[in-house]
Amino acid sequence: MAALQPQTAALKVPRGRTRAGDIDYLALTFAELDAEVSVWRADLTARGVRHGDRVLVMVKPGLPLIAAAFALFGLGAVPVVIDPGMGLKSFLSCVERSRPRVLLGIPLAQVVSRIFRKPFRTVGLRIRVSGSPTARRSSTSQSSTPHFPPAAPTAASDPAAVLFTSGSTGAPKGVCYTHGMFDAQVDLIRATYDIRPGEIDLPMLPVFALFNPALGMTTIVPEIDPSRPAGVNPEKILQAIRQEKVTSSFGSPTLWRKIAVHCHARHITLPTMKRVLCAGAPVPPDLWELMAAVLPHGTLHSPYGATEALPVSSISAPEVFAGTAIATSQGAGTCVGRVLPANEVKIIAITDGPIATLADARELPAGEIGEIIVRGPTVTREYDALPDATAAAKISQPSTLLFSLGGEAVIWHRMGDTGYLDVQGRLWFCGRKAERVETREGTLHPEQIEPLFTSHPEVGRVALIGLGVRGHQREALVVEALSKNSIFSSSDCRRFARELRTIALRHPHAAGIKLFYFRKKFPVDVRHNAKIHRLALARWAADDIGYESDPKR
Repeated sequence: MAALQPQTAALKVPRGRTRAGDIDYLALTFAELDAEVSVWRADLTARGVRHGDRVLVMVKPGLPLIAAAFALFGLGAVPVVIDPGMGLKSFLSCVERSRPRVLLGIPLAQVVSRIFRKPFRTVGLRIRVSGSPTARRSSTSQSSTPHFPPAAPTAASDPAAVLFTSGSTGAPKGVCYTHGMFDAQVDLIRATYDIRPGEIDLPMLPVFALFNPALGMTTIVPEIDPSRPAGVNPEKILQAIRQEKVTSSFGSPTLWRKIAVHCHARHITLPTMKRVLCAGAPVPPDLWELMAAVLPHGTLHSPYGATEALPVSSISAPEVFAGTAIATSQGAGTCVGRVLPANEVKIIAITDGPIATLADARELPAGEIGEIIVRGPTVTREYDALPDATAAAKISQPSTLLFSLGGEAVIWHRMGDTGYLDVQGRLWFCGRKAERVETREGTLHPEQIEPLFTSHPEVGRVALIGLGVRGHQREALVVEALSKNSIFSSSDCRRFARELRTIALRHPHAAGIKLFYFRKKFPVDVRHNAKIHRLALARWAADDIGYESDPKR
């Protein structure tokens, strides 16, 4: 990209405001960013970073993250990226398991590594990076024609990075990526969303900024605290979009809802936007409607996938408005679109144990809910240092006809989600497998229950939970009210429960729900602030007061 469009802006990092009130950006062209990465690569080599080293990257989003990642890719080193907001205990556990030899981090990261020595005991080299998100290496601009040394030779099967899952339904796990998988991801994203060099992107998840240089897009670093994304100021995001004429953005449903509500209240539209990618949790039907008015010349898309396999499928606003939103509101689950041509998806009978080979799984017909599995060029093969987790999440298909490059067996990834394929070949998501509720009468899935209740004007979010032993669980609903006044007293909660029970009775598959709990705030993942921790809610509800209601009595 530096050769194709050297003078195009590659990166803009906010560093304050001008006297006129505009955002003041540090801007680098693709040629300058390439030179910057070359300087980082030379500097890291001089400091002792070697091909194959695992490097724990603890730097600020923006230039330091992009420059460090691409410099390490160029050296053939393996960056290890861990979410900073997962909590100290989980973070330290991830560090210990990933066994980095190098710590590339801001001063605070260096201090943490000295205080908590055991998780960092494999670190033999510490490299300090400026805490400033706009720091640059002084030698970058010393020559108008800098030399770009070639990257280290790497094969498609060589390790590229270890990226950690959010841990929304379990402990975070390190996902092992190869260079071939990253290459395939770039190709899939480019083709699926028709991304062209020269477009301008505002990624509201820092790691997604790493795709942009390879796609030829200008990256506008958003003014967001990545450890507290829900605290985003919509006005700052909107100012960046309008000032820089942003054409594309990625963010969770929680973030885009906050921005869309702000836009509706002030009659703001975003005419430069061609696309918004919204993922991290299912996009509710009403958010599709909210975003349609905000994007007069653009389209909302929702890619489906996971850290272990991304993207798997995708759906856009026109298909949602053509009927899937209505089906979702009536309990069909959430349609996540058509499987991308490079991938193959199957639905198999739900089981909680390992499945060694595909021959050991029972494939289900269209319309029947089961466990979603996928194979394709972006499907990762293993978790880092977790053989039991790998065995539980991967299915081998050792067919000589389907061997991948290098002669290895094809690997299917168990998404950990339930869903089904409809007769049109579209994939529907019904919820996390671990969060299904199994009663004596049958199995309930969150995405087929929760959307039924969001039509209530006082409901913010709802979560289906199961109390007791699976197979004999009692279904219940936890409600996060839009206003604290809705659950101010016991009488408020009883009234609320009666109204929700009336909704449940309208739908046969939800008619067993009679027990309701109320929370002022749901526990959610830090990465997207959208994935509800239903298992944590179930543990909380077991010791809290619920409100049982049945107007029929």
